[in-house]
Amino acid sequence: MNILVINAGSSSLKYQLIDVVTEKVLAKGLCERVGSRDSFHKHGVDKREVVIDTYLPNHTAAVDCVLDELINGAQSPIDSVEDIDAVGHRVVQGGAYFDKSVAITPQVVDKIRELAELAPLHNMAALAGIEACTKLLPHAEQVAVFDTSFFQTLPPKAYMYALPYDLYERYGIRKYGAHGTSHRYISQRAAELLGESLSDLKMITCHLGNGCSVSAIDHGVAVDTSMGMTPLDGLMMGTRCGSIDPAIVPFIMDHEGLSTTQVTDLMNKKSGLLGISGVSNDLRSVGEALDRGDERALLAYDMYSNAVKKFIGQYMAVMAGVDVIVLTGGVGENDQRMRRMIFAGLQPMGIVISEERNRQKGFERVISSDRSKVRIIVVPTNEELMIARDTYEIMHEHSQIVPYRG
Repeated sequence: MNILVINAGSSSLKYQLIDVVTEKVLAKGLCERVGSRDSFHKHGVDKREVVIDTYLPNHTAAVDCVLDELINGAQSPIDSVEDIDAVGHRVVQGGAYFDKSVAITPQVVDKIRELAELAPLHNMAALAGIEACTKLLPHAEQVAVFDTSFFQTLPPKAYMYALPYDLYERYGIRKYGAHGTSHRYISQRAAELLGESLSDLKMITCHLGNGCSVSAIDHGVAVDTSMGMTPLDGLMMGTRCGSIDPAIVPFIMDHEGLSTTQVTDLMNKKSGLLGISGVSNDLRSVGEALDRGDERALLAYDMYSNAVKKFIGQYMAVMAGVDVIVLTGGVGENDQRMRRMIFAGLQPMGIVISEERNRQKGFERVISSDRSKVRIIVVPTNEELMIARDTYEIMHEHSQIVPYRG
């Protein structure tokens, strides 16, 4: 059974075609710069990637291009669109409405659109992907998998803000979190690697890349997470500032003469690693500057690692301890220096990294010392596989459901 997983961005469309029975990736790729004349399509598994320069005016054109390559390309894994049984869509914001993945219906589409105010670029892009697949794959059931649903188990003391309560009642102002599909996958996979039940573990999961979040998972249940009502809150990230004193926002607006749109852009796109280092939002480039003795690059590393360290401490307090810390994302998986800095000084808390294991490169691996009371594991995330699994389960739960047709 073949499931097409779609992750639509405002100007991009990532995809994987997965045989969900064997969990084998049959094809994957990325359409970039959708809506621009210099758009292109990368397609292929492993080293067989090809780059196709083609004009993609919108997401429907992007999905059409993807389907053509899947059926007619040199590496075509299927013979027709009928070989795609269902489509799973990543949707960032599900608000308080969705505590799990759901089959897409007109009512679900309306809710995704209603919640776009909380994630305007992400949710509207997801809707564009849904509408494109509705047009080009009318036979296929479609499923929405929400980044926020994993965090619907947070207690009110974790998700509420200390603002007038009626703002929560009127506008739904609360913590929703993000990266939930990733945190769900790596927590489950870490438990499998340890040969233990997730329900027996206190776990802190760290998704560290250009976007960053840390979550507390207490015996399989998410009880807190660093991102807030939007993905801007929490850790310092590639271009996002993370948590700051709220009074800074009107101060900057007054002194710089910025509009709400401009200050939002500053905090989301010009801050974080990029804003502090002045080099890049990519930690690899910042690391190269650090090797050359750049003091602002060192400051960026110190701030990034310190932010993660503080959340680890917070969540140990929330759960009264931790058994396992899991790292994923481009930084969490690949930057040994950042991992070393994050765990430096945590030995009194029973967290001891192994220098030798930390230097090793590979995929799933334990990097804590044998004398560490807390196990530290690196697990590459696989959100696409989680989306495919959820889509498969919903197809079987709702075998009589009519595919969404707009």
